[in-house]
Amino acid sequence: MNVPSRLGDLILAALRRWPDRLALVDETHRLSYGELEQRIATALGIFGRLGLRPGDTVAQLSGNRNEMFCIMAAAYIGGFRSVTLHPVAGANDHAAILDDCRPALVVGESPYAERLAWLKERCVRVGHWRSHDTGDGLPPFWQEAHAAEPAAQVRGEPEDIIRLAYTGGTTGKPKGVMLSNRAMAANARLWLEGLEWPDGVRCLCSAPISHGAGSLIYPTLARGGTVYLQRGFSAERWLATVQAEGINTTFIVPTMIYALLDHPATRGADLSSLRALVYGAAPISPPRIREALSVFGPVLVQTYGQTEAPNTILILDQAAHAAADEARLASAGRPFPGLDVRLLDDLNQPAAAGQIGEICVRGPLLMSGYHNAADETAATLRDGWLHTGDLARQDDDGYFYLVDRRKDLIISGGFNIYPREIEDVLATHPEVHASAVIGIPDAKWGEAVKAIVVRRGERIQPQELIDYIRARKGSVHAPKSVDFVDALPLTGLGKPDKRALRQRYWHQQDREIA
Repeated sequence: MNVPSRLGDLILAALRRWPDRLALVDETHRLSYGELEQRIATALGIFGRLGLRPGDTVAQLSGNRNEMFCIMAAAYIGGFRSVTLHPVAGANDHAAILDDCRPALVVGESPYAERLAWLKERCVRVGHWRSHDTGDGLPPFWQEAHAAEPAAQVRGEPEDIIRLAYTGGTTGKPKGVMLSNRAMAANARLWLEGLEWPDGVRCLCSAPISHGAGSLIYPTLARGGTVYLQRGFSAERWLATVQAEGINTTFIVPTMIYALLDHPATRGADLSSLRALVYGAAPISPPRIREALSVFGPVLVQTYGQTEAPNTILILDQAAHAAADEARLASAGRPFPGLDVRLLDDLNQPAAAGQIGEICVRGPLLMSGYHNAADETAATLRDGWLHTGDLARQDDDGYFYLVDRRKDLIISGGFNIYPREIEDVLATHPEVHASAVIGIPDAKWGEAVKAIVVRRGERIQPQELIDYIRARKGSVHAPKSVDFVDALPLTGLGKPDKRALRQRYWHQQDREIA
């Protein structure tokens, strides 16, 4: 399918091609393609009356709902920069992001009224504060609509930045990944080319559209389909929606797969409408993939990507799953069609056959850089390649196998967690002398956050530290467990030896399994 170089052109062309088709369904409303276009035009009109200009940033703190997507789409079409805060992130992270991107407008909703009130007092450089709802302390955004708004028009150039996607950084501060029209359109094109999208496809988003799941909306609209939005995941509701609405495509993380496999109603459910159950964002063991194939059928699709090259670097599609042995099921897949992915060594040369190298990516999918972070941009984008920091090997058939992460990233339940952020919080506790945070294998989460702590005395207990981090960083970053030790193992440079720590816990699991 021919995809334009601006994401807004793709969205508007779809809305105008099928005005009477059903576009968005959330827990309270259904919008046709024509109604969605009108709501986007309304949002653009309100942007203008608030004094926003193309290039300004529009941030949101919201769960999955139709209005949230309307503002995202309005930003893409109108040439603004969309920032979508992760609902479960900590307050300090939200504040750091708003301080970095300095939005002209923040739009929230009632469930986050307390957080928004705190942010409004803290982030004084934000231009306007509004809410999708009424009666939650902020002026309601949608009540500022005029009866007749001008038709939406796509503005901006392919290289204009239309999305800032924030990810944790090794410095402990979120980094804003600058995604252009070109990159966002390339992401939609790769999805369309990597999977089969039947006309009128029905897509279920129960993971947050503020992050990876949102990328499935654009290929769905391009094929005249319907997007069903759920606020959070529950196995019962997911199963009910798939059956009632005949869902064809969905994106879930491994913890959701585990919940479905362990739910008593799953095996008796009629899931025959499913064509693509897309999963990713966290490790999952081959035995559980095999179990999922037996339950859901030959519909599993694994994808590997990064915020800097969103969602669509490697794919292990339905056919590859069906033909795979246990070893192949551990693969992250092969490159999406037309994307240049290679393993490079420390000298930026191709890794020798069978040897481990860093996954590097080249092509229109790549970010334009990190916002306000020239040094980090230069370190990540070198000689035209995005250096992912992930180490892998490649077999003779072109399949990639992740073997380690150059950065100490933990992926737990589909969320990226950077240990340094948690270690920095622990360092502020008066009873903590030193700490190291690692990911350990976990049957439910893929990896679980573990803190290894050297105490000052013996008064502090594990749960107190877990609660301390949860209060400052949010539940996702809170360790699942804390171990106390007399001293941390150190490298020759005097730094905590995390490789030694990880080996201790991973080897322990291997012994337990054996």
